[in-house]
Amino acid sequence: MENRSPGHRTITAPEPIDVGVGEISWFLGGGITGCPDWQSIMIANIADLNVVLLNPRRPNFDISDKSISDVQVEWEHKGLTLATGRLFWFPRESICPITLFELGAWAYQKSRPLVVGAHPEYPRLWDIKKQLSLTRPELEVVDSLEALAKQVRTAKS
Repeated sequence: MENRSPGHRTITAPEPIDVGVGEISWFLGGGITGCPDWQSIMIANIADLNVVLLNPRRPNFDISDKSISDVQVEWEHKGLTLATGRLFWFPRESICPITLFELGAWAYQKSRPLVVGAHPEYPRLWDIKKQLSLTRPELEVVDSLEALAKQVRTAKS
């Protein structure tokens, strides 16, 4: 469901991603299956920014339906490719294997902003910090959605 308010838009999977030339956009990467709806909190935390938020969390998603999963993976790939900034959040409820894969794929892309956060009890927190210290030593992995929103606010996109 597309949400418009002064200054920002949120495009939710599987809606068409219609980001205009010159618009700043952020992909909200992170846990969905078995995880709390952290995306809604993040959207509220940065709703005053003049950005397009690409939210992969659908209202209804049947992970066992491969045709829906196929569309979802393609939507996320397109969103990650088009976004001017990428945000990743790792909640404690899941290892988030797809999010780890996506972070690894995009961590080397240094021409666009990347911000990363993980709950202090995320089981692979050390791994994320270690890997990013090798590929993106300038990044600070933060431990709250509020700190992640602050990073989005200060990112150069």
